[in-house]
Amino acid sequence: MKNKSVIYWLLTGCILLFVMVTVGGITRLTNSGLSMTDWHLVTDTFPPLTEAKWQETFNEYKQFPEYQKINIHNDFTLSDYKFIYFWEWFHRFIGRIIGLVFVIPFVYFLIKKKIDYPTLKKCFVLLGMGAFQGFLGWFMVKSGLIDNPDVSHFRLSLHLTFAFITFAYTLWVALDLIYPDKREVIIPLKKLARVTLVFLLIQIIYGGFVAGLNAGLVHNHWPLMSDGQLFHDSIILEKDTWLTRFTEGKSGVQFVHRTFAYIVVGFILFLYFKSKKYTLTTAQKNGLNALVFIVFLQFSLGIFTLLYSVPLWLGLTHQIMAFILLATMTYTLHRLSK
Repeated sequence: MKNKSVIYWLLTGCILLFVMVTVGGITRLTNSGLSMTDWHLVTDTFPPLTEAKWQETFNEYKQFPEYQKINIHNDFTLSDYKFIYFWEWFHRFIGRIIGLVFVIPFVYFLIKKKIDYPTLKKCFVLLGMGAFQGFLGWFMVKSGLIDNPDVSHFRLSLHLTFAFITFAYTLWVALDLIYPDKREVIIPLKKLARVTLVFLLIQIIYGGFVAGLNAGLVHNHWPLMSDGQLFHDSIILEKDTWLTRFTEGKSGVQFVHRTFAYIVVGFILFLYFKSKKYTLTTAQKNGLNALVFIVFLQFSLGIFTLLYSVPLWLGLTHQIMAFILLATMTYTLHRLSK
């Protein structure tokens, strides 16, 4: 295996992206995302270091909608503020670490000529993706600092989904180096795996919608929605058009997320059983076996997360498992594509 140092560098980036998404999940589930009301690249590297600075930062937070419309009524103290501030600060701090971990070794590898031209092009794409992800984070937070004390669920989902895609692409680049030898591709399985990945990404997008709208707090029943209905009446009543019902209504968004869970499971099972017709490598078999196991585990976690009305630990575990499922899907597609 050539370029071991470059491979380890890319895989370290994958691990850090996993940590960042996990902390981002905690930030969202603890309603901490709007605690830092301004963006200072240097001065916000560390949290306030004195009690006077903490009070000053808390007073700035009090000028924004989340405090004025929600927390002012909840006996919200400086201690409470420090808790939510920590998670948002930690999330941003990891983002800075990822930037350093990517840029510094990248420059070193360039000087030492350890990166071949095809990988170099992919690394520039990764650099652009990282910068764009930082912009999306700012773009998301800004939506909750004007009038509505909550971020746009569209922007939240975009920020979350792009983080997943950045991770998947980083892993893909690493896998290109880990498996440099190409084999004959089984075209039907490759095409089916690509379609499966598309549906998985749609499911991740709707997972972001559910999180942004707190849609997991309604219809906490399974397999049917509330009142024993498959398609609940509230889906029609919440919004005026079919588009808004399925993109902005809590019931409609949850219905789509429920439905796509079955679709994703169905496609992965179809891919698994279709693969039995072909002679596969050990890596391909391992990827497909892991994919089936993880998708059923994720499906079960989704059910329990809904039934228990999204407790922090279950909501976070469900998000982490989505990350692992995407990683497994990326690995499997890579092995079926190269």
